[in-house]
Amino acid sequence: MRLATFTLAALIALPAAAQDHSAGDHAGHDDSPSTAGYRQAMERMHQDMMIDYSGNADVDFMRGMIPHHQGAIDMARVALEHGQDPQVRKLAEEVINAQQAEIEMMRQWLQEHDTAE
Repeated sequence: MRLATFTLAALIALPAAAQDHSAGDHAGHDDSPSTAGYRQAMERMHQDMMIDYSGNADVDFMRGMIPHHQGAIDMARVALEHGQDPQVRKLAEEVINAQQAEIEMMRQWLQEHDTAE
């Protein structure tokens, strides 16, 4: 339960942390390979979430959530590549599996409901 609480708190803090740093303004911050990986994943996710809104709340939710879920997958892959803690690694694997399944479901839903595509 402690890991779930930490994970939830970390996910809530991520958008605020991302806003505090503009791309390239990382002087004095950790430049480890994992940090670089997390930064790249977050920047790609935020860019990809900037969708062209359709005015259909359901379609726009699905369109925005796909890159959000992909960002979680990308971050989990960084954790697997660089992390050591067995609990974190297990959670990262679970995130990848769950988010991939949800992305597939959202893509299928969009094929059936998004008339713009």
